[in-house]
Amino acid sequence: MGSKLTSRSTDYSKWYNELVVKADLAENSAVRGCMVIKPYGYAIWEKMQNELDKMFKETGHENAYFPLFVPKSLFEAEEKNAEGFAKECAVVTHYRLKTDPDNPGKLIVDPNAKLEEELVVRPTSEAIIWNTYRGWVQSYRDLPIKVNQWANVVRWEMRTRLFLRTAEFLWQEGHTAHATKQEALEETLQMQEVYADFAENFMAMPVVKGVKSESERFAGADDTYTIEALMQDGKALQAGTSHFLGQNFAKAFDVKYTSKEGKQEHVWSTSWGVSTRLIGGLIMTHSDDLGLVLPPKLAPIQVAIVPIYRTEEQLEAISVKVNEISSQLKAKGISVKFDDRDTYKPGWKFAEYELKGVPVRVAIGARDLENGTLEIARRDTLEKKSYQQEEAVEVIEALLHEIQENLLTKALGYRKEHTTVVDSFEEFKEVIENKGGFVSAHWDGTEETEDKIKEITKATIRCIPLDTKEEEGVCVFTGKPSNKRVLFAKAY
Repeated sequence: MGSKLTSRSTDYSKWYNELVVKADLAENSAVRGCMVIKPYGYAIWEKMQNELDKMFKETGHENAYFPLFVPKSLFEAEEKNAEGFAKECAVVTHYRLKTDPDNPGKLIVDPNAKLEEELVVRPTSEAIIWNTYRGWVQSYRDLPIKVNQWANVVRWEMRTRLFLRTAEFLWQEGHTAHATKQEALEETLQMQEVYADFAENFMAMPVVKGVKSESERFAGADDTYTIEALMQDGKALQAGTSHFLGQNFAKAFDVKYTSKEGKQEHVWSTSWGVSTRLIGGLIMTHSDDLGLVLPPKLAPIQVAIVPIYRTEEQLEAISVKVNEISSQLKAKGISVKFDDRDTYKPGWKFAEYELKGVPVRVAIGARDLENGTLEIARRDTLEKKSYQQEEAVEVIEALLHEIQENLLTKALGYRKEHTTVVDSFEEFKEVIENKGGFVSAHWDGTEETEDKIKEITKATIRCIPLDTKEEEGVCVFTGKPSNKRVLFAKAY
């Protein structure tokens, strides 16, 4: 499996980049800032997609698809949104290439094929979707609209990192329209809850649910609700956002409905999304210096079985036993890979499954056949133990549950240890600099103070937690009164 990974303590960033490539999740492509998601990485995304898609449908949403291109005039309609994304837009100006008359082997942009109106490659789809909704909404009977799309978006990034920040990424974006403010707010909170539930129960990644400060809000939103996770290097990761858009987009695109009382009202709206960045979060929450550590619920291969043999006859006898165990595991919905390739030695295979984060590894040799035993290793703690073959299925099933729970418990422990309450700016700087993690501190509520703190420490307000208790205090930076604590951290 090539050379060892750089350790996390030596260089976390390098460890992450090496792991993504060596574990076959993704690689950089010929297109600057864009990635190729390899089959193993995409299999993790598909598992995430399947679970989230189920959760969206259970909460009454339907999938649709909208164009990749947004006419510039539509994009400009909601000013805050347009302004917020302007610097990251890729723009299509022409629709044809032609052969260069001076150099027949080369193509040039055909100057006669200029678009009448430039097209923005979607950085997010509010504009095109709200322009569409105008045609869908006439009366209160047409509401609510609860639509999601699985798509790709482009946000031109100069400094990129696989999964965490790329010029093009995959995501889902929900866009809903409601008759009342109350209904839209309930939707926003419900989707934040869905994301938190997914992060904790499938990714085993604990999150803090909160609301963003004004400067960290989505451009064009009245409020942004977020789930914030803490990575093993003490940096925070915004893992999903749900936006209460008020009537901003409805007014910009003139989306009105006739109420039961016959009055014309603007609709209320939300949008919410998570992206392939979640794969980055998954890697950085659980993995170690040997490679990936995947929670069983999202692992493409949950159990890898490696035969240890000298002769073809031994392999045949082992295969009979393995197929029997495999089919019992598969009947329980557990994904199994029997690795009988004769091109690699067992030791190499063990290292590969360790690197790829496969939760459970089983080894079975000729002597095991005589004794009716096999060896089971778990990826999270690296413990190995010998068991009777007839108890294998039961042991593996229980182990997968245990690993899933253990990963969440461990991550919760890390977060608890790395959440520090501070009351002075000296203490604030000291924690951010040397310990990292979430810093819970009083803030005077002004953007000015937030900017100054960011300038000095590089820490931003990750969120104002929903469960924050009201308590009298003074801002750590200005000493002005504050009535609750917020969470600061350096972030991805």
